[in-house]
Amino acid sequence: MTVIIIGGGIAGLTTALSLHRAGIECQVFEAVPEIRALGVGINLLPHAVRELTELGLADALAATAIPTAELIYANRHGQQIWREARGKDAGYHWPQFSIARGALQMILRDAVIDRIGAARLHTDHELTGFSQDADGVTALFSSRSSGSRRDPVRGAVLLGCDGIHSTVRRHFYPDEGAPIWNGCVLWRATTESDGYLSGRSMVMAGHANQKFVCYPISRTHHNEGRALINWIAEIRFPTDPPWRQDDWNRPGRIEDFLPSFESWDFGWLKVPDIIRGARSIYEYPMVDRDPAPRWSFDRITLVGDAAHPMYPIGSNGASQAILDARVLAMHLARDKDPVAALQAYEAERRPPTSAIVLANRGNGPEQALQLVEERAPDGFQDVHDVVAAAELDEIAARYKTTAGFDVETLNRRPSFDP
Repeated sequence: MTVIIIGGGIAGLTTALSLHRAGIECQVFEAVPEIRALGVGINLLPHAVRELTELGLADALAATAIPTAELIYANRHGQQIWREARGKDAGYHWPQFSIARGALQMILRDAVIDRIGAARLHTDHELTGFSQDADGVTALFSSRSSGSRRDPVRGAVLLGCDGIHSTVRRHFYPDEGAPIWNGCVLWRATTESDGYLSGRSMVMAGHANQKFVCYPISRTHHNEGRALINWIAEIRFPTDPPWRQDDWNRPGRIEDFLPSFESWDFGWLKVPDIIRGARSIYEYPMVDRDPAPRWSFDRITLVGDAAHPMYPIGSNGASQAILDARVLAMHLARDKDPVAALQAYEAERRPPTSAIVLANRGNGPEQALQLVEERAPDGFQDVHDVVAAAELDEIAARYKTTAGFDVETLNRRPSFDP
């Protein structure tokens, strides 16, 4: 059986490595002429790090990523609302990693080339169409750089790992339209700076209409006493008229948002200084899609953002794509009927990821920030006069359960290796 993977991002490359580990032949087809280290920072939660560890990538991740030690919520005045340990500091068997998205992309790409072979990683292959019959799938491609037609490719299964603007998904949902914008615009960047707090702290400050998130992502700078800090500045706007575009790497303008954060110098975290120190800034609206009622169509299915694009709340986008890849490979290895395998994969993965999409629309674990803003907009003497400790505990625990990374369940769960 040969599997055709559409998309050479995190979902596609992890799927390729997972299939290879399961003994299944595959080929990856990416539209861009060259896979490059693009993007800013992301978080890999312990359930995703477990899967990458079982794929033999732990050492490569640890060589560059920061093992997140703690998560801190604060209000817009810099008063701390919630603090919890993360990763191994919280009792998981695996760390939580903060890493540059481009660094993760290169780790995955290099592993695919090393294990599967460069000849099976095809760039400049843009999917233009596909068809299927009782015996397999035929995929059609063109060269993005020249526009010329590529040779058709035949396989037993086709996997749409091609992101939020998925060509594969659009084939089955032609009337879905553009991703749904919730009114928030994100400005994302990295800044080299002195470390703050533990040196491995992830901070979320503000509330639902204005928020700042930051965490260190580079081990190299961290070891020198400096940190490469990934940060996100978020502001909510009216949804009519729509924002300029939904492309994640549109250049951003500091004058569009810095004035709203000028007073956010908390002493322990100097937000305006971090923003001013950015190398370059990217802007994009916060978008997702409604949960799809179906992912699998006989020998074709969706994976990662093509299946369940979600708001970047709770650090779950990349992590859920990695889980998809591993579960999908497991079912394809266990079931001789690929159609049944794809149905089993969907049955296992679609309900929980749909729940995460909806939970993120309700601010996920970041509900705590909004509760405190609504109840104490001018600040507080003691946060527990505003929100009970049990209420904060319940918000955090509920989201971990929804997203599949509560400590006891994850540590006990059997491996997805077939």
